[in-house]
Amino acid sequence: MERKMEENTVSDVDAGREAGGEDALVGNVNKLIVSPPGYSGTPRKGHLVFDACFESGNLGRVDYISEFEFDLFIRPDTCNPRFRVWFNFTVENVRETQRVIFNVVNFSKTKSLYRDGMSPVVKSTSRPKWQRLPAKNVYYYRCPDHRRNYVMSFAFCFDREDDVYQFAYCYPYTYSRLQHYLATLERRNLPYLQREQLGLSVQQRRLDLLTITNSVPACFKMATIVPVPKSSTISSLNDWRPVALTPIV
Repeated sequence: MERKMEENTVSDVDAGREAGGEDALVGNVNKLIVSPPGYSGTPRKGHLVFDACFESGNLGRVDYISEFEFDLFIRPDTCNPRFRVWFNFTVENVRETQRVIFNVVNFSKTKSLYRDGMSPVVKSTSRPKWQRLPAKNVYYYRCPDHRRNYVMSFAFCFDREDDVYQFAYCYPYTYSRLQHYLATLERRNLPYLQREQLGLSVQQRRLDLLTITNSVPACFKMATIVPVPKSSTISSLNDWRPVALTPIV
């Protein structure tokens, strides 16, 4: 088992090095209009607009392959260009019934749950609840056209022109959402929860330490104080009486 895990780790690192060979991606796409090559007029419906400039967003580049297919390049993890997994982006200016194939072409992992039935999630402005794409529309494979990097392709059909669609690797959980949740807990003044600030990150974000203790009611946190008898004889046990239970402070 240890040898197998080690082999998987090595292969993942090798894949990451290969993926890192792509052109450097600096910053997320920001309202990027992807039109057919040579087109310079006003974007038409169906000329997709990609955006990832929001919290937890990740999409560094989009290549137009055809009217129905787009290659997507995700940015690497901070301070570690070998690892590329997370993606989260929006698409707008769609055409009703427009069918597309998105290829996320620079994944760094050789093993992925996408091989075992997992699928990306999607939502739109009129349907704000995250939904998983059908697994039959998702493919994870090694592609010779992209330096044998691992590619995740999924097919999708847009059905509402006025909607903005959002796609993500899995259900996003942002830093802001976490801070809101922790602040809500802190306001409740729970006796078994303590929140402390350890420091700030490089981006000046709060680093929290949570201490969670046992939530046993105070009435059960008791100690029995028994005085020492006056003598060690059995008869001397009648000389003292039990002392009432005292709560532990």
